Amino acid sequence: MKTRSEYLASLQAMKHNVWMNGQRILRPWEDPQIKPGINIVSLTYEWPQSTEHQDLLTATSHLTGERINRFTHIHRSRQDLQNKVEMTRLYCRETGCIQRCMGIDALNALSVITHQTDAMFGTSYFGRLTDYVKFFQANDLVGNAAMTDVKGDRSLRPHEQSDPDLYLHVTEKRADGIVVRGAKAHNTAAPYAHELLVLPTRDMRPEDADYAVAFAVPADAEGLTLVCRGAAPSSKHEMAFPFSSRYATVESLTIFDNVFVPWERVFLCGEWQMAGYLAEAFATYHRHSYCGCKPAVTDLLMGAAALVSRYNGIEKSHHVRQKLAELMTTAELVHTCGLAASLKGQEQGSGTYLPDLVYANVGKYYAGTNLHHEMELVQDLAGGLVVILPLEGDLTSETLGPVLSKYLAGPADLAVEDRIRCFRLVEDLTASKFAGLLMVAGVHGGGSPEAERLAIFRSYDLESRVTAARRAAGFEP
Repeated sequence: MKTRSEYLASLQAMKHNVWMNGQRILRPWEDPQIKPGINIVSLTYEWPQSTEHQDLLTATSHLTGERINRFTHIHRSRQDLQNKVEMTRLYCRETGCIQRCMGIDALNALSVITHQTDAMFGTSYFGRLTDYVKFFQANDLVGNAAMTDVKGDRSLRPHEQSDPDLYLHVTEKRADGIVVRGAKAHNTAAPYAHELLVLPTRDMRPEDADYAVAFAVPADAEGLTLVCRGAAPSSKHEMAFPFSSRYATVESLTIFDNVFVPWERVFLCGEWQMAGYLAEAFATYHRHSYCGCKPAVTDLLMGAAALVSRYNGIEKSHHVRQKLAELMTTAELVHTCGLAASLKGQEQGSGTYLPDLVYANVGKYYAGTNLHHEMELVQDLAGGLVVILPLEGDLTSETLGPVLSKYLAGPADLAVEDRIRCFRLVEDLTASKFAGLLMVAGVHGGGSPEAERLAIFRSYDLESRVTAARRAAGFEP
């Protein structure tokens, strides 16, 4: 397994083509907008080196028998699924979003679907993927799941678009591989990932066969352009944005300009019947991951809510306990869905375990549709100082600082500076650029609420409930 320093060295050895705000970033690992994302991923190399959580954060490879980072592991049991959810919540209590879940969710989905594809079409994708997973594990790589196409006119299928590149597609098949063109959106962590794991975004029809493609490429492959946007603050102050100045994600709109992919890295190519199944398998794994990360975000919001209530002197009020209990309930209901999806997970033909689709989707749906309300609860307890607290220059001014400290005091036994830091944290988590990303990602990350409702409805055993209702009503058998 890599160490933190080895991960940083591996990034410096790459030649990512990263752009931000019209400028090419020649040394992305040093950029202040990108470093908070690297700080997050670095923890996944640092924490497994300690003994405290080693059993949770590492696993034994079923392919090599070697000890590996759990973020490179193919789930071989229900316990593996549970460990992934628990691990994700542990990391995300520190960082909000751990980012490496995308890569391993993509590899597990591919493990399920490539095996099924080989059985149906006589292909050899599963063997290729197995060799790739060995490489991925041995080098302890960060994978980015590049799944969402830009889609153009969403009322049209891929082959119907006015511009064929609005969905990523194969433009050429050669003896040594394929050439692809298009773009993928919302690629979290792409400028500090080692590999891009590209998946189809939806179901396909025969006319869409060129769009039914899955593969892996190095994140600095020739022909890739990463147009990035970071969630970190544009400038760093001592107290402002205490969370997002340390930990924040970076998103990429990734452009594939005739990128070559050798056959050994191609895991689906033209089997349009499997595209939708692969998209759904990834969504199930990723929504399962959300049952770890979203409770962790609620943990952060809950802690901030309790802390700001103390600094406002209202922590014993009934309505405060009521709001905190609501946050607790949301966190544990979502996490319980993740545990239930693990417990009811099923072994697939490849030997890989897939979480229960209904519970994974219910957890993600409940988390995403409650996050805005959770932030509202925290803001309600904090009050208007969250967005009108004097600027840091005023607070540290020799002239204004003492006066502001006098009027920004809370309970007499609590330090004024600590109260100010608490309000800055609430602002960062609920009323900043970073908070806006959290809200949108909570709703749409891993799929929108509508996609989750559809997945639940399609997979739910409604007819058994109808039968029970008929029996209760006394219908004839």
